[in-house]
Amino acid sequence: MNEFARKAVHLAFGIAIAAVILVLPREQVVMLLAGSLLIGLVLSELVRNGRHVPVISFLVLHMEREGEFPGKGAICFVVSSLFCSVFFSPLPAAAGVLSLAVLDSVSALAGMRIGRKKVNKRKTLEGSLAGIAINSVALLLLLDPGRAILASLVAGTVEMIVPLDDNLVIPPAVCLALLLFGA
Repeated sequence: MNEFARKAVHLAFGIAIAAVILVLPREQVVMLLAGSLLIGLVLSELVRNGRHVPVISFLVLHMEREGEFPGKGAICFVVSSLFCSVFFSPLPAAAGVLSLAVLDSVSALAGMRIGRKKVNKRKTLEGSLAGIAINSVALLLLLDPGRAILASLVAGTVEMIVPLDDNLVIPPAVCLALLLFGA
């Protein structure tokens, strides 16, 4: 598995979803994400059952972590994006999805490159700090500096300490924090 390619896809996927959340009406976003979820689950089931699905089988073979069900990361990403689109207004929803895309990608790559101090089994302090910093800058496209930093700190903390798939928990955590602090 090529972690750089995996995180590049993760970043592009997240930026695209955040843009869709900001541009399309909520009803269309929900339909698009729900439809994508169903299609993703069907494709995942086909690959899991040994069927060759052009492009999807290649991506699963080269991008999926060993031992995970096919497409788990993408499916979890769409589930949390759909949740945020349904329960939060577009700006916090997009900020939550963008935070997952940017912070998770930067943290992982920076941690692999410059990480020295382990925070837990898989995360490094240097990677987390890099992710928080770059995510704060990225969120300035959507939020004022204070809320951008708040959202990034929440995303970084959740990624480090919550023992669940970060694709599921970062966007809702960021949305909730922004809701509580008036965004």
